[in-house]
Amino acid sequence: MTTENGGAAKRSRLVWLVAAQAALMVFLGLFVTRVADGHGPLTLEDRLPRAFAEHRSPLGNGLSAGLSLLASTEAIVGVTLVCVAALLMLPRAPRWTEAVFLGASVAVQSAVFLLVTIFVERPRPDVPQLDGAPPTSSFPSGHVGASVALYGGLATLVLSRTRGPWRYLTASVLLLVPPAVGLSRVYRGMHHPSDVAGGLLNGVATLLVMGFVFLYGHGSTNGRSSANGRTPYGVPRGEPEAVPVQPGWPAHTDGRRTGRRVVVVRHPHNCPDELAGQVRARLSRHGFTDQRWTSTTAERPGGSLAEECAAGRVDLVVACGGDGTVRVCADEVAGTGIPLALVPCGTGNLLARNLDLPTDPATALEEALGGGDFGIDVGRVEGDGLPPTRFTVMTGAGFDAAMVRDASPALKARLGWVAYTLSAARHMRDPRMRLIIRLDGGRRIRRRARMVVIGNVGTLQGGLELLPRARPDSGRLEVVLFDPRGAAGWFAAATHLAARVVRRPAPAPAPSPGGPDGPDIVAGGSLEYFSATRIEVRFARAQAREVDGDSMSEGARLTADTEPGALRMRLPRAPGAAALPHAPDHASQAPYTTHH
Repeated sequence: MTTENGGAAKRSRLVWLVAAQAALMVFLGLFVTRVADGHGPLTLEDRLPRAFAEHRSPLGNGLSAGLSLLASTEAIVGVTLVCVAALLMLPRAPRWTEAVFLGASVAVQSAVFLLVTIFVERPRPDVPQLDGAPPTSSFPSGHVGASVALYGGLATLVLSRTRGPWRYLTASVLLLVPPAVGLSRVYRGMHHPSDVAGGLLNGVATLLVMGFVFLYGHGSTNGRSSANGRTPYGVPRGEPEAVPVQPGWPAHTDGRRTGRRVVVVRHPHNCPDELAGQVRARLSRHGFTDQRWTSTTAERPGGSLAEECAAGRVDLVVACGGDGTVRVCADEVAGTGIPLALVPCGTGNLLARNLDLPTDPATALEEALGGGDFGIDVGRVEGDGLPPTRFTVMTGAGFDAAMVRDASPALKARLGWVAYTLSAARHMRDPRMRLIIRLDGGRRIRRRARMVVIGNVGTLQGGLELLPRARPDSGRLEVVLFDPRGAAGWFAAATHLAARVVRRPAPAPAPSPGGPDGPDIVAGGSLEYFSATRIEVRFARAQAREVDGDSMSEGARLTADTEPGALRMRLPRAPGAAALPHAPDHASQAPYTTHH
């Protein structure tokens, strides 16, 4: 049975609630600009900016300028950073949860605002404007939304995390800032009243979502929670840890020589001591008493795994980390027959998700150790400046690679994979790529696209099926060219992918690229799918590239091949056994018969 730890559940709630918020704001913006424009109350709202413009004064100009400056991008970012730093530097009790709540509120509000302006185009009021107009839609007001997220967020923390009568006065002053900013923006001719209302709604919705995800159920004290306010991985509240990891354990530790030998590759940040203790205990209970632990570093992402495997007699390799750690381990053990088990504790954990492993790291290992060994495919990719390397999930170039490259490490550490959505907002208007793709040595296919993704598996976070035909034991790789054009294209692509999250249909057999059906083109041409065992992609100019969520050097070429059944995985069940029949036309992918 699949379980989910608190962090995974929190991230899942966050993405769905933010998606609902963004959809609501886009709907309201389109309603205001395409349905209600010229009707009802909106026919009167231009009167207020005109009245302000006709009665401006030096005093009003100065006050409104100060209020607008208080909600400018520079002020919002600066005040947010100072407040977050102050929360984290509190003596004895750093407020990690509160710091994440405040920073995420400001960031998510900005991301939703930018997304809405892509779909909604509304001119600013037809009056003399006192500020330079940025190249974004007038709906919703970004200044107002940002001020609600920051100053409203501070008011929320004051009311919920402090005591004393002064907190009500402080919160009241903070809560007066957003409406005052909204009034100043109308006065200065920058927004209609409905734009201000939209900004207020966007900011309030953001605080509700962030408060529910990060603050609801978290008091000022956390009982047995760790110093960062979270319960340790795999440790139920109120229960002691089975085998604690002692401070000072070396990164590479020899275990007893009386049982089966396991090499544990540990990402020191993603796999904290509490989780490492759970892993050690579960391995010991399953007879792996000869444990070799090695930590990843920037210089040696696989630690001493290569040396341990070369020394011989390795019965199991365990990857404690995210997809990057898994990729390095898989690259080392693929083709050797040494089974690999996963402890999914990284940002994405996409291979574990596609193999239907529990999202709780320790539980995933426990169930895998009680299962058997099964062969899955791996991909092999190379290109100009990119040496041959294996991948287990996906490789690609363009929009997704730029998103991975520019995601903030600090936000990834605090928000998990949600940090990628904030990075994605920065690249939604990047220029399209010109490319040539060849499938299994066939004819050259010329296309334009925003990104190309080659996948061994196809499901992303939240159950989103980017490559619905991809299976880890199909013997093929799946390709998608993503090319939405304009707001309508983005909407069509988002709607198509969201529908697949809801329906989760069983994958159909992959079509032959040279057959009469040709590639699948869906969402009005925004998504085009291919299938092959060898994919060659050439770009007109160098593009950002990624492999299993790791950013690689820019280049103008990607060549990917599949290695069917090359990786032996320790799993609770055969890949896809719970939902899909085993592919009959790939006999080489039958599971190994060894069970433990």
